[in-house]
Amino acid sequence: MAEKRNIFLVGPMGAGKSTIGRQLAQQLNMEFYDSDQEIEKRTGADVGWVFDLEGEEGFRDREETVINELTEKQGIVLAT
Repeated sequence: MAEKRNIFLVGPMGAGKSTIGRQLAQQLNMEFYDSDQEIEKRTGADVGWVFDLEGEEGFRDREETVINELTEKQGIVLAT
């Protein structure tokens, strides 16, 4: 069976990564993930609060963990 490739959308906040990512995933029949939403799901807090409480370094550590875990999947669209 052929390995499914992943698609990564990277850009500044508000650029439309999540909007385009959801549409792209739907059109290609792939799963969509947003790294910020995954952090919020795991912490139970919005990313702004995480950033305020833990600083940029703490937020980036969480972001790195989420991205590393999600990139182990095959056939996803990931907005970072």
